[in-house]
This record gives sequence, C-alpha cells and structure tokens, in this order.
Amino acid sequence: MSSEDVYYYSMKLLAIETSCDECSAAVLDGPVLKSVIISSQLIHNQFGGVVPELASRAHVELIVPVVADALKKAAESKNDMESIAVTFGPGLAGSLIVGLSFAKSFAAALGLPLIGLNHMEGHLYSSFLEKPEPRFPFISLIVSGGHTMLILVKKPYEHILLGQTRDDAAGEAFDKVAKLLDLGYPGGPIIDKLAKGGNPQAFEFPRAFLDDHSFDFSFSGIKTSVLYLLRKLGYTSDLKNSNLVNDICASFQSAVVDVLVEKTFAAAKEFDVKSISVAGGVASNSELRRVFTDRGSSEGITIHFPRPLFCTDNAAMIGIAAYFKIQKYGIVNDLFLKPVPNLALNF
Repeated sequence: MSSEDVYYYSMKLLAIETSCDECSAAVLDGPVLKSVIISSQLIHNQFGGVVPELASRAHVELIVPVVADALKKAAESKNDMESIAVTFGPGLAGSLIVGLSFAKSFAAALGLPLIGLNHMEGHLYSSFLEKPEPRFPFISLIVSGGHTMLILVKKPYEHILLGQTRDDAAGEAFDKVAKLLDLGYPGGPIIDKLAKGGNPQAFEFPRAFLDDHSFDFSFSGIKTSVLYLLRKLGYTSDLKNSNLVNDICASFQSAVVDVLVEKTFAAAKEFDVKSISVAGGVASNSELRRVFTDRGSSEGITIHFPRPLFCTDNAAMIGIAAYFKIQKYGIVNDLFLKPVPNLALNF
C-alpha cells in the first residue's frame, strides 16, 4: 500500500455491527483497532439457521453492554469518540434497526457524525486489520453465507465487480450439505473439521467454472450432486459418524475450494495484481487457507486473510472500512439513514 493511495490520520471512532446474529462493537483510532467485542447468539443453532425475531430481540438486550465493554476495553469513554460508524445493510431488517437506532441516538446525543456502511464493505477491507496489509490494486474474494463475490480493488473505495454467484453462495452450499448430512448448523466449521479425516478424492463432485473467462460462481450443482449421492448410497443419519461422511465432506470441500481458488488466481493473472485478499465467514476454512497460501507462494502472489475472528460478522471490519470511506468521501453525516436489508454493494 503506497503513500500515494492512502494517508493516515487519527480519529477515534465507535463502530457498530448488528446485521445478523452477532452483536458487535469496536473502537478504533484511525486504522488502529483498540478493542472489539463480539457477542454471538448460539440459540439459533438448534433451529438450523438464524431466526430473525430472536436475533433482533437479542440485539436489544446486548447492544448497550457490548458497546460499554468495547469502550472499557479500549480505555476510552463515550465522550472521547469523534464519529460513529454503523452497518445499515444488507442483513435482517430487525437486527439492522437495533444497531442503527442505537448508533443514531449515540451520535445525536453527543453531536457526532454518523457514517453508514455496507456490511460487504466491511468484509472487503477486513484484511487491513492485519499486518502486512494488502497492496493496491488487489483482488478481493468475499465468501460468506450469503455472498460470493470477486472484486478488483484499484484504490480505496474504487471497486470493480468481476463476478459473483449465480445461485447458492459458497457458505450456503456448506450449510445445505451439512443439513443433508444431518450435521447441524452452521455447516462450514463442521464440514471443515470432518474433512480433515476424509479422502478428498473419494467422490468426484462437479466443478462449475461456467463460461470461458467468466468470474461468476455457481455452487448449486455441487450441492445437488451431494444430494443424489446420498440417495444412491441410501444415506441415513445413523451414518453421520462414519468414515463415509468424512470422505463426502472432504470431497465436497475440495470441489468448492478448487473453484474459488482457480477463479481468483485467474483474475489476479488477468489484471496483473500481486495481492489477493480472502474474507468472509468461509475464509476461516482451513483447506481454503492452505490451498490459497500454497498457490500464492508458488506464483509469487501475497495472500491476505483476516484472522478467523474477523472473518465472521464483527464491528472491527466496519470500523476499518469507515476509515477508508472517510479518506475517499470525507466526513458524511447522515442521521436520517434507514436500514436496507437488500442493500447492494455499489461499484
């Protein structure tokens, strides 16, 4: 990252993230993270997915103590803050309303500017929470439960969308396959764990590369292929602790990772960049990290991953994205910001 692209400044900022089932707050001073608190709602696991009404109710109970803990951990008071950043979409409507309402009240009471962030902007810049930082321009692969996107990041807040999923996102595919195998929710960590004991070549699942030179993704075919295999094998939940499941998980995971890695490196080659950032919940996957790192080493491309804590939904990534957004647009105060559950990432 060159000095021509980015300048550094000090501004104490409180960031809020409540787009789904994590209630999170972070305190930053410029690009320096001073604290982050993440409260995950485990109650959703028993339902096999996030229950929106339960999520929003939990946020109401958690938001005040989570913010208080973040300020205490940073050794700062609310009066020390100079701005506040908050996610206003995409996400669950009720969850977004809680975080946004708190942020508006906080900003209005203290006379602070309010900066609205797209949740995906947080993932896009989350690798800047780590050292070394990505160097502009770089390719960003965002792989989460609801999104799979390949983006060329030329400079701060100068993005070009190269491709995205045409159906299931990678994280959705992990969750759906885990459900087919009766493994529980969320599916990503469970499949990652079981795949370590399996043979990734035991079953041949399809790799959907789509058209030549396409950077779009499709994972519905892999999921459907797993379904047909389970029907053929007469799979029942009684087998979920067997080596068969380990082999299915390893083979499925290998197919997903192959597509993600191949398309990302193809984009890096086409646009002649030497840095790749991989972010979002699926970026915690150990096999994805291994394959990306090995391939990057062999091709002279630096791979940047946020630590697993920053791959899931968190306020630290919202804060660092706000830092770059302020560089691009200056302080934009919007106390009339509204939640947008289906908010798209602008390019």
